[in-house]
Amino acid sequence: MDTKHALDALAALAQDSRLAVFRLLVQAGPECGMVASKIAEALGLPASSLSFHLKELTLANLITPRQEGRFIVYTARFDTMNALLAFLTENCCSGLPCGVSCTPEAAATHV
Repeated sequence: MDTKHALDALAALAQDSRLAVFRLLVQAGPECGMVASKIAEALGLPASSLSFHLKELTLANLITPRQEGRFIVYTARFDTMNALLAFLTENCCSGLPCGVSCTPEAAATHV
């Protein structure tokens, strides 16, 4: 994941309703997903607000809508979520085993 895509994803998640929607869809799993009415019901969001939030999450490639009969089912994009996590932790612990670089002694030598 490049910086622009990471910023898009983080910006989309930096709002409480969108973060709640994304977390709910993660709980639903990559195969099941949820229809908008169930998302709105679970989170107590009005349909008009939810529509806007679903659009923003879709544009950030964090969720995917799919048509199932008369309904649109939304699922979390686990590939995007995992890429974002990898991007955020790419330089974790300065290349040292985790925990080693967090000691005061190690921090003093890596300034």
